[in-house]
Parts: sequence; C-alpha cells; structure tokens
Amino acid sequence: MNSLFIKNIDVLATIEHNHTWQEIKQAAIVVEENQIKFIGTTVEATRWIAETRPDIERDGFNKVIDAHGCVVIPGLVNGHHHLYQTLTRTTGTGHGMVLFDWLKFLYPIWARMTPEAVYVSAKVGLTELVLSGCTTVADHLYLYPNGSKIDDEIRAAQEVGVRFHPTRGSMSLGESQGGLPPDRVCDTEPTIIKDCIRAIETFHDPKPFSMLRIGLAPCSPFSVTGNLMQESAALARQYPLVNLHTHLAETKDEDRFCLEMFGKRPIEYAESVNWAGEDVWFAHMVHPNEAEITWLAQTNSGVCHCPSSNMILASGIAPIRQMVDQHVRVGLGVDGSASNDGNHMLGEARQAMLLQRVGWPGFESRADSFTARESLELATLGGAKLLRRDDIGRLVVGKAADFVAFRVDDLAHAGGLADPLASLLTCAPGQVWLSVINGRVIVEDGQFLPFELPPLIERHNQISREMVAG
Repeated sequence: MNSLFIKNIDVLATIEHNHTWQEIKQAAIVVEENQIKFIGTTVEATRWIAETRPDIERDGFNKVIDAHGCVVIPGLVNGHHHLYQTLTRTTGTGHGMVLFDWLKFLYPIWARMTPEAVYVSAKVGLTELVLSGCTTVADHLYLYPNGSKIDDEIRAAQEVGVRFHPTRGSMSLGESQGGLPPDRVCDTEPTIIKDCIRAIETFHDPKPFSMLRIGLAPCSPFSVTGNLMQESAALARQYPLVNLHTHLAETKDEDRFCLEMFGKRPIEYAESVNWAGEDVWFAHMVHPNEAEITWLAQTNSGVCHCPSSNMILASGIAPIRQMVDQHVRVGLGVDGSASNDGNHMLGEARQAMLLQRVGWPGFESRADSFTARESLELATLGGAKLLRRDDIGRLVVGKAADFVAFRVDDLAHAGGLADPLASLLTCAPGQVWLSVINGRVIVEDGQFLPFELPPLIERHNQISREMVAG
C-alpha cells in the first residue's frame, strides 16, 4: 500500500464550502493510496498513526517529507487551456494583435501540426503547469490536422501524471460559410461527432478519483454551426459526467459577429442551442451584461476566467467580482500558451486578484475588491466545481490526495510571514516545492520526477521552429 506522511507544514490551508479558509499551523497530512486519511497538526497526526495504524508505525511510511517552511494548499485546477500553443509562444502576441487578427495569423501555422507536435507540446505545457502548482488540467484541442487525435495529448498527460480533462474540440464553420477559420482547418460535422463518440467511449472515466474525463467542446460561435452545438450537447448528455465547453463572450468582435450571424448576443445564442446548466462551462465571458450574469447564476452555467490572455489580446476585463457576488460558478484558466506565453497557474491566480482590483469602466476599484483568498478559491474549489468534481479542490479526509507545497522561507517571501497564505499571491508567484497528484509524488524538493526535461525541451523547440518557418 502506498503511504505518505507530510509533516511540520508551516501552514496547511483549505477552503470550506462557506467560502472561509481553514488554516492549520504545524500541520500534517497522511495519505494512503490516492486518498487523504488524516489532516491536523503534526502532533495530532503522530498520535493518530499510533492509535489507528500500528502497522505503519512499526514498518514506516513509503515516504516521509518534512515540509517545514512551506504552505500547503489544494492542487490548483486549470479550467481552460490549449496545450498545443506552446509551439507558437510570442508568435503574434508580441505585435499586439487582437483575437480575430491573431487567430487568422496563426491558423495556417497550426495547420502544420502533426501527432508528434500535439504530444510533445502537451507534455511541455503540462509539465510547466505542474511546476506552477497545477494538479488538474482541462484542455481544449479544437483542430486536428495531419492525423492528429485527442489521444496524442492524453498520452502526454498520462506520462506527466496529471489529472486530465481533455475536451474534444471542433471547428466546422470555415471562411466559405461565413466563419473565421480557413476551411482547411475545419472538419465535417459527421466526422466530428463520430470522433467525439470514439473519444468518450475509449477514454472517459466517470468514477470518483478518475484521472481522465472527456468533454465536448465546439470551439466558438464563429467557428462552428448551431447544429453542431446542439448535436454536441445532445451527445454529451447521453453519458455520465461528460461536460460541455466553449469560448463565449470573449471580445466585442464576437458580439458583433453573433449579432450579424445569428441576430443574437453570444449568451442568447448559447441558450438557443441548449448550452446552459451545470454540465456547461464557458471560457472567458469578458462581456456579459448584468442580465446575462444573472442568467449564468440562475442556470448554474460555469465561467473560466483567463485574465492574462484577456490582457495580452486586449479583450477586456471580465466582471468576476459581480459574477462571484451572484454565485456564478467561476474558476481560472491560463488559456493557450500562445495567448499567455506562460503556463503558471499560481501566477494566473495572482493576475486574477490584481485585475479585479483594477476594475473596469464604471467599477469603483479598491484594494479590497478581490482578496488573495478569493482568488485562491477560484483556482482550487472553483475549478473543481467547473468540472463537476467533488473529489478534488479541498483538503478533506476522504478526498483525493491532490495537494501542493510552496516554500515561504525563501528570498521572495522574506518579510511576508504575517500572512503566509496570502503571500503566495501578493509576493512573486513561485515554483512548487512539492506536488502530490492522486497520492503520487510528482515534484519533490522542486524537482520534476517523472522524466528528464532537457531532451523534451530540445525536441519541442525543433518542432516549433519547423512549424513557424513552414
């Protein structure tokens, strides 16, 4: 039996369902297999082990880690990503392009992707995410050139050891039909639906503690038809815990496109094609009005906030403060590595906190407009709720053993120990010191354990150069 004892944690922090944080000093966690068995102080844990686990006390744990100088929190949940975009970092973003122009610039480059490119880029992006504190990742792969499949990134996730929610994305509305992407990166809708069924029936695991769940994700209102949106929703709802995901209300250009193409604003359009409810979460949601925020709350539809991407592409500032106040399900995502140029989930939580403090036109900005703990809740329990998971997002006995430790006794946090938990976001976001995913140690003492990184980076950069050069 796998057994793990993390002791002498400076502060162990976990979010409660009433939006308060429980913070335990000199804490410990006991893990057996992939499940949390005890949380408390180190003294209490030692007593519990002696009373309830004499075999472990006698024979010892498989691994004991002294986490003195660390803050331990639930593993971060990344609710929206495009892993393949690690291949085109800085390609377009450095020139200040907005979303539609940026996409048109990059579609021809992405059309050169191969199955190996999808696999290698996913492996790079997932590793970077893990080192930033992420333990669960939802990815949106929406184009499949040259024989690429969702299988390619699933293989990468299994080798990294991350909990994975890949979504089988799609594009079917090419330029010839009034859409944004060129026809050559689109697929026919029968082909898309057939492969969605294959992906679900091959890979989807709805059981508790699942490491792999499939979602369906038509890309956006400007790249798929209403028919595909409806068919995808109907298909997903035939299977347990297959979620629905798409981009929505990201830019003013999208607003104009939807009004011209469908005669509706983006959210009204989503409602018309049966995209609402607890199984739906939308990426971005930068431009909802007050009535639409109320609709999101009433329908229990989720929102994944991607602050860095929205800033880089000049999309705007999502009104997350208002959404949270109306009890909309909100989580965080780093979005594509080419519209962020980074995969740092703790850094994204910091950006979310700062951006809500800046505010938006008509919003009275204040330093207390969004606290560090509120942002950390979005990055943990908020993301778990987006994905309809009740086995992750909190550190509670019986939940999955997904947690991370950050050092707060280092140079970047010197003088910040008045509030160690908040310092994770108010100080410079650091690299994870320890990462445990499903009870398995993936990062220890800051070192990524599953495989060597230099050969992966070298091959990734070679593929990237060839793709961009054409």
